[in-house]
Amino acid sequence: MAEPEKTAKLEIGGKSYELPVFTPSAGPDVIDIRKLYAQAGVFTYDPGFTSTASCDSTITYIDGGKGELLHRGYPIDQLAEKSHYLEVCYLLLYGELPSAAQLEDFESRVTNHTMLHEQMHFLFRGFRRDAHPMAIMVGVVGALSAFYHDSTDINDPWQREVASIRMIAKMPTIAAMAYKYTIGQPFVYPRNDVDYASNFLRMCFAVPAEDYEVNPILSRAMDRIFTLHADHEQNASTSTVRLASSSGANPFACIAAGIACLWGPAHGGANQACLEMLREIGSVDRIPEFIARAKDKDDPFRLMGFGHRVYKNFDPRAKVMKQSADEVLDLLGVEDNPTLQVAKELEKQALADPYFSEKKLFPNVDFYSGIILEAMGFPTSMFTPIFALSRTVGWISQWKEMIADPQLKIGRPRQLYQGETFRDYVDMENR
Repeated sequence: MAEPEKTAKLEIGGKSYELPVFTPSAGPDVIDIRKLYAQAGVFTYDPGFTSTASCDSTITYIDGGKGELLHRGYPIDQLAEKSHYLEVCYLLLYGELPSAAQLEDFESRVTNHTMLHEQMHFLFRGFRRDAHPMAIMVGVVGALSAFYHDSTDINDPWQREVASIRMIAKMPTIAAMAYKYTIGQPFVYPRNDVDYASNFLRMCFAVPAEDYEVNPILSRAMDRIFTLHADHEQNASTSTVRLASSSGANPFACIAAGIACLWGPAHGGANQACLEMLREIGSVDRIPEFIARAKDKDDPFRLMGFGHRVYKNFDPRAKVMKQSADEVLDLLGVEDNPTLQVAKELEKQALADPYFSEKKLFPNVDFYSGIILEAMGFPTSMFTPIFALSRTVGWISQWKEMIADPQLKIGRPRQLYQGETFRDYVDMENR
């Protein structure tokens, strides 16, 4: 970390304190308060940590006002348009775009780790047949540490590397097996002669009774979903992975913690909520009614999949995702799917309505990814597992960066205590 170039002055009770101020390569300045408690005896109060930088990082930068998302400096729309998921994985993990030889080696290492230990099949069968796929993923990913003991030592750089490759490689297999288990179909093993996205689609939709060919348009759309969700800076699940990692927990447990956090509907369930809204609307002729409700401040209804908490203008991922959505719908059609008919018409009417454009409520990545996954035939229960699959490389990149940070300390947030002060214990007969 560079030395601070300036300071900020804080006055408390007539005393003045000089706090270092760091200037990042992008984004607002950051006031260093690490010594504030020792010097002044006070904490800061920031529910949700929305104004607190918990770490320094070189991986991902977001400027919500500009609608900008950069991975190692590269704009997400360029990566999604010109690159593919495993190349973006390499970029996030190692900091630079790979050469042809480096990418070939990386893809080979990932491909050779896609299978699961055969005994893990028994672990899947321990779940109820109607278990949510995310419940299965939380359990199975956490249990990887019980099968791969040779990659759990976080102090060994080689073991960290092996664990990273294993999780990127095995997550599609785990997600696909969770899906197959919930629908009662046999597991489909991965194959080494197809690409990452195609392999996942094949493991989800192939059956032993017949051959299965992956359409390249669907494979490309799936790859873009993976790419556009690969990392998103210090969000809730990434912060969870970092906090779990700070205790020295093994990498599989840390990623399982991230999956558990992502499962929350306020985080990873946005595209599922979008599809549920489209089903609630039900038919094209009801769209004006729901648009009117969305404009009514007294009505609790909101258009899911429009606008974004971070992006105050537009979601830079949405443009590329819209292109894929259009390609997938052109291929598969919407004539027999009322939900997709509603989605297309809602997008059209909302984009033409000044109310939404003035408030910067444009369709976001969750709107379009939900449409794509619905068209492909995935149930909404699989939307968040696919998100977890995509985000795994971001969690691992952040984990590796944190473990290698010489400033690493176990996370210990403070609190504003509002409870009772000291009280003597009262014996039972006196209460």
